[in-house]
Amino acid sequence: MKHSRREWFRVGLHAAVAPTIMIPKASAYDIQEIEGKLESGTGIAGVTKNDLPTPSLLLDLDAFESNIRRMADHASENGLDLRPHAKTHKCSEIATRQVGAGALGVCVATIREAEAMAAAGIGGLLLTSESVGLNKIHRLMRLCKRRPDTMAVVDHPSNAAELDEAAGSAGVRLNVLVDVDPLGRRTGIPPGSDAVALAETVDRLANLSLKGVHGYCGASSHVKGFEDRKRHSEKYMGPVLESHAAMVRKGLPVEIMSGASTGTYNIDSALEGMTELQVGSYALMDVDYRVIGGRGGEVYDDFGNALHVLATVISKNHDDIATVDAGLKAFATDRSFGPDVARPAGLTYAFRGDEHGALTLADSEREIVLGDKIELVVPHCDPNVNLYDRMYCVRGDYVQQVWKIDARGHV
Repeated sequence: MKHSRREWFRVGLHAAVAPTIMIPKASAYDIQEIEGKLESGTGIAGVTKNDLPTPSLLLDLDAFESNIRRMADHASENGLDLRPHAKTHKCSEIATRQVGAGALGVCVATIREAEAMAAAGIGGLLLTSESVGLNKIHRLMRLCKRRPDTMAVVDHPSNAAELDEAAGSAGVRLNVLVDVDPLGRRTGIPPGSDAVALAETVDRLANLSLKGVHGYCGASSHVKGFEDRKRHSEKYMGPVLESHAAMVRKGLPVEIMSGASTGTYNIDSALEGMTELQVGSYALMDVDYRVIGGRGGEVYDDFGNALHVLATVISKNHDDIATVDAGLKAFATDRSFGPDVARPAGLTYAFRGDEHGALTLADSEREIVLGDKIELVVPHCDPNVNLYDRMYCVRGDYVQQVWKIDARGHV
């Protein structure tokens, strides 16, 4: 069969460069057609990874669903409630599935996240950052009118007084947890007598309802090595739990003791007094957690890497290196390391600017050619999600759903 000049360049030249590799045939959807499918409500059937714009955020549904089930089972088996932290995913569709698997609700880090979750019908919200300033306080009161079971945290008597006054003016009763600081000196009142005194203050205020203690030890979550991490968490969560126990002895209504992280979920669940887990990253996972080590080895593999960035090889002029279209703008860069390559195996990635990344090919499982799709495990899932408007949910090569990241950004 005789080829036209254009067909020769499309087929013949590629074959000459890489005679044994064929670029996978796309389903012929461009981005406008994908957008049209979404807007029409007719579904996304037939769209594959190869059709997607890059860089794109992918959610591997098989890994994600396994992660959700495993944490829900762990909480149930240990007699604990589960209130996962939505700051990780900022996506009400994911929160809906966490609640559907048995979670009481979700934690949120910002009032923006809280509003987005409430708008999607998610209740049982715990806002884990202090609400200070007129904007946040007034929005919190409006949220409480809509969702009376919303809970906030306080770590200072003056903020408790502000919240009490605002709740009285709004005609609501605000549920409050005392934020006790295990170690980080980020937020939270020091454990001990000051924490107990703050709980007593909250309990006396007419428009606040004391519900318990919030104690999150982020410093423990990424300690490398399971036994070292266990000792660290037990050491620094101990005073928080004792503060909670002291409140109980005084007869204060502190039925909730909320804490734990993905790194300490199977450590803190054994601590006496803990009532609920506010784990977050387990649903998606990232490089940051995989390197901390698990109970059984150097790699933390209790949960699978469900979140990837999809990139395309856009330049390949050297035997040992290729360039993809995902650079600094495609990944969170708050860690000292970059992403890992999930697929194909044997590649390593390095940043090469705002829009570009470099793949080292020496150990690649196969030849890499122009147009290849590369899946990368993100360094730190929470800020990485916040860079994207949506995530494409896939099984194998096929896109099943598209979920909006509706709680991203700051408003």
